[in-house]
Amino acid sequence: MKAFVNSVRAFAREEDGVALTEYLILLALLVGGVIGAVTLAGTNLATVWNAWAGWFTATLAVPA
Repeated sequence: MKAFVNSVRAFAREEDGVALTEYLILLALLVGGVIGAVTLAGTNLATVWNAWAGWFTATLAVPA
């Protein structure tokens, strides 16, 4: 029983789990921010991309 209590105390003193949790929270916030930014700017990005693609196709078309 004493070995079990000592192992629980040692586990509670370790900070690896806390650091991992903090990194996971930061990763979730970062991913959420990227998804939010792409969602908000998605329509505008598609419009700009299509305009650029049209210009590129018209400007660099192979002469007939």
